[in-house]
Amino acid sequence: MWTITETTFDPAHQNHRETIFTTGNGYLSTRGAFEEGYPGEQRATFVHGVFDDAPIVFTELANAPDWLPVQVLLDGERFNLADGRLEAYERQLDLSCGLLTRRVRWSSPQGRRAEIVFERFASLANPHLLALRCVVTPDFDGSLSFQAGLNLFMDNEGLAHWRLVDQALKNGAALLRARTRRTGIELALAMRCQAGGEDLPEFWDVRGCPTFAVTLPARRGQPIELVKWVGIATSRDGADAPGLALAALQEVDSFASALERQRQAWAQEWARCDVVVEGDEIAQQALRFSLYHLLIAAPRQDDRVNIGAKSLSGFGYRGHSFWDTETFMLPVFIFTSPHIARNLLNYRYQRLAAARARALAHGFEGAQFPWESADSGEEVTPTWVPHFSDPTRLVRIWTGDIEIHISADIAYAVHLYWKVTGDDDWFIERGAEIILDTAKFFASRAEWNPERQCYEYRDVIGPDEYHEHVDNNFFTNRMAQWNLQTALSVLDWLHRHAPHQASRLIERLDLNAERLEKWKDVIQRMFLPIGDDGLIEQFEGYFQRRDVNLAALEPRSVSAQVLFGIEGCNETQVLKQADVLMLLYLLRSEYSDAILRVNYDYYTPRTDLTYGSSLGPSIQAIAACETGKIEEAYQHFIQAARADLHDVRGNAGDGIHAASAGGIWQATVFGFAGLKVSDEGWTVSPRLPAHWKRLAFRFYYRGEPQCVDLRNER
Repeated sequence: MWTITETTFDPAHQNHRETIFTTGNGYLSTRGAFEEGYPGEQRATFVHGVFDDAPIVFTELANAPDWLPVQVLLDGERFNLADGRLEAYERQLDLSCGLLTRRVRWSSPQGRRAEIVFERFASLANPHLLALRCVVTPDFDGSLSFQAGLNLFMDNEGLAHWRLVDQALKNGAALLRARTRRTGIELALAMRCQAGGEDLPEFWDVRGCPTFAVTLPARRGQPIELVKWVGIATSRDGADAPGLALAALQEVDSFASALERQRQAWAQEWARCDVVVEGDEIAQQALRFSLYHLLIAAPRQDDRVNIGAKSLSGFGYRGHSFWDTETFMLPVFIFTSPHIARNLLNYRYQRLAAARARALAHGFEGAQFPWESADSGEEVTPTWVPHFSDPTRLVRIWTGDIEIHISADIAYAVHLYWKVTGDDDWFIERGAEIILDTAKFFASRAEWNPERQCYEYRDVIGPDEYHEHVDNNFFTNRMAQWNLQTALSVLDWLHRHAPHQASRLIERLDLNAERLEKWKDVIQRMFLPIGDDGLIEQFEGYFQRRDVNLAALEPRSVSAQVLFGIEGCNETQVLKQADVLMLLYLLRSEYSDAILRVNYDYYTPRTDLTYGSSLGPSIQAIAACETGKIEEAYQHFIQAARADLHDVRGNAGDGIHAASAGGIWQATVFGFAGLKVSDEGWTVSPRLPAHWKRLAFRFYYRGEPQCVDLRNER
């Protein structure tokens, strides 16, 4: 299953399908909008790192000038699916090479018929190159016209970010230069077009929309081909963005040869990342679909960017990144593409200064990473947003103020990268500092309770965002403790293996003996109660909140938070996602099977798995595997797999749920295959669904490729 295919066009679901059919290459992504346009579309191309200021959300990825426009006219009648008659339709995304193909048979209002085929891709072989081909086979004699252009006048749902700098015809290419209004990032697009092997003869120098055009004789049954090449670059890539964009056009000779290079580049990606499932086409398609969307968002040449919660596939979350990257996406790259994982971690390292400034502004020491991060590493979580059911009301967003666990999540990802890759050089130079400085923050943020004689974290939000302003969220407390424990272990390791760096960091971070003793005290006396039966209270007072039978609320199509309201849901035990199960997954070796089992049984029926967080089902699947409930695990897995392909939550039009995409891979590799790594090596404990015949995948351990090939003996 290497393809995603639709055979009917339904305008009511076009935004969802635009997300599904996104193409990209790790430098940029373009949503699956039609080349000719369609009413109600959410047409967008997002380039990594190209942020501009925006109200409420502080900054957002700027919807780049559009490279797609191609108009086809049959004897002067413009091809448009909103007019005429659509006689046949198929759109297909080839996941193996990132090629998007659309085939239509269309009859114009005046009865002129033609088959029209569009193909396009963003080159993985050259990230600055975009390619588009349109082949029209007329079913009439007359004329055929092509108009292929660029369009500066794109916006982010009404907010325009671009100002025209210049446009010109240069060496046969149309060159368009634009600059973001506030951040001053320049973007250059260079375009060449050919029909029948010849450059299009007409150039229309329309302001902001340079266009090539041609009119050719049309003969029944004789195909006519248009090829459009676009080079793209920004000032983030170098001082001469126009030169880089034009240079990309010099490398092309034919669509076929460029596509062959594209296939070769993608073959190398899939050789590292592919997961093979035999006996389950749904699972196989979902895994490759998820990996594809992670791969087209993964920065290969740039370590100054992160992957946002909606990747580069939609307007959702404005391109901001969360803990989603480190906890759900990064493990995929750590195990399959360590060079990409290192880039993503470098993004965090380069923003340590901003994290330190944030901690200091809140009265703490160390590094406090923002809940939402964009270009600078400053907090960009909106403070107020319109209420989801009443836009005239505003809702206070607290995550940017008190959801502090992200600093430990980033430290955990750093440590996982080091443990799996064995990249001591990077860890000594960069990774250790992140772990030490986040530990410094958590020691500073810990609050002493003299009555209990313990340390606490009060007024926080855990991963379960249905509950705000809680005290002693177990996930937050335990991950902070883990961060401190790991920091002490790392410091000891540095003393033995990199004493010069140990001395340098001790001085830079002021890790004096008194401070380190405080760390040990916080570790020793952290408030982490566990019941006699092993049940862990998600946060203090959770068990006293109103219990709700979620099963009795079915059937429903909205989240529990929509049903009960924000305040009402906060007073129940209903979870957006199960923090405790997430913790037991991350720190699995430190908790018994019995503890996992009792917590899985308690929290699963209280978790809003279908309409809560898209992050939950994959972790739920892993926990079910660990408790021996394989078929239950499979149901959670399928729920995660359908999140975007079937638009389960009704919001896939905003972009891919990238964390869920990473979670699907984790559920397969760590859940069903049971992969575990340690300092001694790696093991698998297969627990495959009964109908799976085979599960195979590759990964890297300590720089060496490994192969797992499991057969179901049941």
